[in-house]
Amino acid sequence: MIELYGMGSPNVVKVYIALEELGLPYNVHPVDVFTGGQFDADFLKLNPMAKVPVITDSDGPGGKPITLFESGAILLYLADKTGQLIPQHPTLRWETIQWLMFQMGGIGPMFGQVGFFHKFAGKDYEDKRPRDRYVAESSRLLRVLNTRLDGRAWVMGDAYTIADIAIFPWVRGLLGFYAAGELVGIKDFPHVTRVLEAFLARPAVVRGLTIPG
Repeated sequence: MIELYGMGSPNVVKVYIALEELGLPYNVHPVDVFTGGQFDADFLKLNPMAKVPVITDSDGPGGKPITLFESGAILLYLADKTGQLIPQHPTLRWETIQWLMFQMGGIGPMFGQVGFFHKFAGKDYEDKRPRDRYVAESSRLLRVLNTRLDGRAWVMGDAYTIADIAIFPWVRGLLGFYAAGELVGIKDFPHVTRVLEAFLARPAVVRGLTIPG
C-alpha cells in the first residue's frame, strides 16, 4: 500500500493521476499547506524540504519500505516499480526522462511564477516587468512543447508516459486556475491544447482530478 501526502496542487495531482493510471492501491493523507501543515514535525520527518507530495511505499525495493519526495522522482519510481508509463528501450527511456525534467526545471517553476504575478499577491505590483519576464518564458516553453507535439499523440509519440502526466496538470493549471491562457497566447499553441483535451478525457485523469476535492 502506498501512502500519499499532499493536497490539490499540480505537483500532487501528477501523482494522483499516475497511481490511478497504474491501478496501484493507495491512501491519501491531506496536508494543508495553507495553514502550515507541511511544517508539522511528523511531516518534516518525511520531507525536510516541507513540500508536497510525499509517498511512502511499504513494498519498496527489496520488499523494504521507502519514502520519496519530489514529484518527478515519485513518477519515475512508480513507472520503474510497475514497468509501465516509461519505455523500456534505453534511448526512449532517457528521452522520456528528458521531457520529465523539462517540466520539473522549466514548466513548473515558470508557470508557478506566472500564477503568482498574474493571480496572487504579485498582481498588485505596479512594476509589470517581473510578470512579463515569466510570461515570455512560459510562452517560449509552450512553443517548444507545441513543436514537439506537432504530428504526435503524446510527448513521446504514440506512447503515453510519465512525461505527459508531469506536463499537462501544469498546462491545465495555467489555463484554468491561473486564468493566464490569453496572457501567454495559448491560441498560438494548438497542439498543446489538442493534447491537453485528450489528456483530460482519460478516465484515470478524470478520477485523479477529483481526489484533491
